[in-house]
Amino acid sequence: MTPAALADLVRSSAVQVLDARGVDAAVLPEQVTIERPRNPDHGDYATNLALQVAKKAGLKPREFAEALAEVVSAADGVDAAEVAGPGFLNFRLAAGAQGEVVRQVLTAGDGYGRGDALAGRVINLEFVSANPTGPIHLGGTRWAAVGDALCRVLSAQGAAVTREYYFNDAGAQIDRFVRSLIAAAKGEPAPEDGYAGGYITDIAAEVLKAEPSALSLPEDERHETFRRIGIELMFSEIRQSLHDFGTDFDVYFHENSLHESGAVDAAVQQLKDSGNLYFDEGAWWLRSSEYGDDKDRVVIKTDGNPAYIAGDLAYFKDKRNRGFDLCIYMLGADHHGYIARLKAAAAAFGDDPDSVEVLIGQMVNLVSDGKPVRMSKRAGTVITMEDLVEAVGVDPARYELIRYSVDSSLDVDLDLLRKHSNDNPVYYVQYAHARLRSMQRSAADLGLKSTVDVDFGLLTLSVEGDLMRTIGEYPAMVRRAAEMREPHRVARYLEELAGALHKFYAVREARVLPQGDEEATPLTYARLALCEAARQVLANGLSLLGVSAPERM
Repeated sequence: MTPAALADLVRSSAVQVLDARGVDAAVLPEQVTIERPRNPDHGDYATNLALQVAKKAGLKPREFAEALAEVVSAADGVDAAEVAGPGFLNFRLAAGAQGEVVRQVLTAGDGYGRGDALAGRVINLEFVSANPTGPIHLGGTRWAAVGDALCRVLSAQGAAVTREYYFNDAGAQIDRFVRSLIAAAKGEPAPEDGYAGGYITDIAAEVLKAEPSALSLPEDERHETFRRIGIELMFSEIRQSLHDFGTDFDVYFHENSLHESGAVDAAVQQLKDSGNLYFDEGAWWLRSSEYGDDKDRVVIKTDGNPAYIAGDLAYFKDKRNRGFDLCIYMLGADHHGYIARLKAAAAAFGDDPDSVEVLIGQMVNLVSDGKPVRMSKRAGTVITMEDLVEAVGVDPARYELIRYSVDSSLDVDLDLLRKHSNDNPVYYVQYAHARLRSMQRSAADLGLKSTVDVDFGLLTLSVEGDLMRTIGEYPAMVRRAAEMREPHRVARYLEELAGALHKFYAVREARVLPQGDEEATPLTYARLALCEAARQVLANGLSLLGVSAPERM
């Protein structure tokens, strides 16, 4: 019996109890919460349903819990339902009933854990979106890992997700980038407000290789030549770095296209027509304070040029015109002000502010030998994605960046991630998968393979029950990770599952394969099925993180 099946049983039993007392079942929540007690001695699962609804039902919590326990305990697969404290209800399941989760995993395979909680949602998830003026730094690398994992988690719950990268190829930073390239091509120092680092010299050389006469062109043509070729070279490098990191995008959207197409002008005009833009002190202002922002924002400056927010307005409108009912923006730690700003922009267009979500990620630092690592080999001033991957590899980098909530700053310990030991979280999880694959190969050598046609009632050891219950929590965890936009929950769950598996291995009585002249028994096949279910869930979870599930280690 899975946690979801137990929740359905408890709810239907509660309906029966309430009906017998003439109470409307509408007092019950749509979904009953089933949890594992912190102390396993209290049972396999527990619920506080009686405490939740007793007052609404006009009943005493413990009285309601006792009546509920009587009904639930009569159901097949439930060994006992016991009332604790003021009205908590603890359940003990029969081993065979718990084993149904193994059958479910083996039947569903790669699809185990997928659901339809977000079916029908059309989501645009914009992440990384680093300025095209240099390699991706550590903050962008964190978003590349977390954003890609979040896309996978949302898709696993039925959402149609588009991965989008917004190239900020308009504005002053591009001009500084181009002037830096020209200076490097001339062999001159970078402008005071420009960009330095080996990558600038490399790109400048590539521009001259493509257009040998670029420096001799008239100033405007020279600037445009270095801009056109330099930005495309930087774009290509960024895209390749992301691809090598396991993160690919469906859409690469260019900010400059909004200005060239007239989309910015159209968005501004719409807001003027609706009265949500007003003219004051020579500038046009968005009435964003009326929609939850802390102040009104300048959209068209006194010199007649659009402020940065003008592009944001047109970009949001473009996303909605493309049919996305939810636009998620993943932004850096210095962008807290954008939360209210973007929601206000949506409201100003007459849209639902909840069609916008903004996730803010905190800083990432590298640490080695207990000291911060500060200088990049290539960028000169910041640590890049390439630096991190070169130091530890793609899988350890992705896993480490995903396994923490983005609300917290993160110190990445390079020495730890280089270790091939259980101290390294990604190794701990991947080794559990590889170990199970090794067992399967050994079983195949003996002519054995896992099957669903087994007696799960034989799995009576506490470590077996704990492993089955942990496996059973996977679908609810994935759903919660999607609803909360927290893919780190997947990593933490996988570590819990790997821990339950390692405890299973450590118990001599839980030996899986026959030795010597021993014959395989029904218990052998039950344990093989359990191990294959654990392996499948590990593989499914690692896939959600974009991390490999190795066959051997």
